[in-house]
Amino acid sequence: MFPVSSQLTVTLVCGVTDMRKAIDGLSNIVAYELTQEPCSEQLFVFCGRHRDKLKILQWANNGFWLHYKRLEKGKFKWPGIEDEQLSLTISTRQLNWLLEGLPLQNDGAHPKLHYRYHDC
Repeated sequence: MFPVSSQLTVTLVCGVTDMRKAIDGLSNIVAYELTQEPCSEQLFVFCGRHRDKLKILQWANNGFWLHYKRLEKGKFKWPGIEDEQLSLTISTRQLNWLLEGLPLQNDGAHPKLHYRYHDC
């Protein structure tokens, strides 16, 4: 699980990704298809054809992390393959929902609140 309070940007790479790709192949997708910087403070999330495997590419100071999750049963609630959208920016909270098998738009979740301190 990724910290909900994290300021990380999470980018879902929509559609199907070949899960045989490792760090170099995934970072090439980020750089050349999404035209984004793979060595940035972001998480790039990829999903396989059967929607039971997920990889997360993350840059950390001096190298890449490659997180991998394979479901033994069930499928991830991945955005439609038919969408023409190349990527989708979500929150770390939504990423955690996705990792737990929930849809990105979770109507049953409590809304995120923002408080400001006021002098009494």
